[in-house]
Amino acid sequence: MFDFDQYLGFLVFLIIITMGFWLMIFLISIIPYWIGGILLERWKLRQEANKNEKE
Repeated sequence: MFDFDQYLGFLVFLIIITMGFWLMIFLISIIPYWIGGILLERWKLRQEANKNEKE
């Protein structure tokens, strides 16, 4: 069947693949939130600038 070295190699492979999968899920969920926050902040600053120009 499997030698101990092959078993360890398989476990390391599964761990690396699993870590990559969860990192991908994390980045897919965080990056849109981050970009949305930046856009919202820029929008608020523009509104404040326009408000100060009118005064």
